[in-house]
Amino acid sequence: MSDSSYTPPKVWKWESASGGAFANINRPIAGPTHEKELPVGKHPFQLYSLATPNGVKVTIMLEELLELGISEAEYDAWLIRINEGDQFSSGFVDVNPNSKIPALLDRSQDPAVRVFESGSILLYLAEKFGRFLPEDLAGRTETLNWLFWQMGSAAFVGGGFGHFFAYAPEKYEYPINRYTMEVKRQLDVLDRQLADNRYVAGNEYTIADMATWPWYGALVTNKVYDAAEFLEAHTYTNVMRWALELKERPAVKRGRMVNRAWGEPASQLHERHDASDFENKTQDKLAGAADDS
Repeated sequence: MSDSSYTPPKVWKWESASGGAFANINRPIAGPTHEKELPVGKHPFQLYSLATPNGVKVTIMLEELLELGISEAEYDAWLIRINEGDQFSSGFVDVNPNSKIPALLDRSQDPAVRVFESGSILLYLAEKFGRFLPEDLAGRTETLNWLFWQMGSAAFVGGGFGHFFAYAPEKYEYPINRYTMEVKRQLDVLDRQLADNRYVAGNEYTIADMATWPWYGALVTNKVYDAAEFLEAHTYTNVMRWALELKERPAVKRGRMVNRAWGEPASQLHERHDASDFENKTQDKLAGAADDS
């Protein structure tokens, strides 16, 4: 049922905000809440993130570059626990003044280059290494069309549908219907595109796929919000075909594990500092080592 009893006040006050998941970290102002420096590892890239869909975009990209043998793409991945407010530390705000994950620091440059917003990070890495972004004008433009489509659409999938379907303290028919309609429209857009193309931007695997899969691929395979049945995800056959294909890529499998702090312990790699960490430092391995000590 819809709630028609609410009348907006003349001036909105923060104290009147409702609760729900993540209410303890949501606030209408920017800037740091506490002083804390970020850790720094030995590799050229320092990633500060969490394995949400936006975070997974970047770890997939970095793992795909390493899969190609590009050692210059080595990185340290540090876990940012957004539910504990890590993103509001002074060190994190210095890298991303918007206090959102992921945030990347390229220390191979002097001075170091900060990169924030997941789409910007994907584009930065693609241009730096000359991979996963076509060189011809038409192919590059089509890839960027879909990259920016995803960036603009994600707010409806996450902040809209995801919030009201999965995280809001109460279920309200109107916003769930409103955002479900938009998410299904987006899935239809993507399904029609993939009907004639193997990948999102054509027949070449690009950063457009890396940006889109953690949201829409995970959505139709029931990896986010547990909403596949509700959305009738199986009816988007081209999206499903694409999602299942990308799911099997080794770099995608690894990228999904990095900075993951929930789910099966074997799928959680809280920090990533070396390729061997996937075998030796997942949470199940660390727990086993602790039990043996």
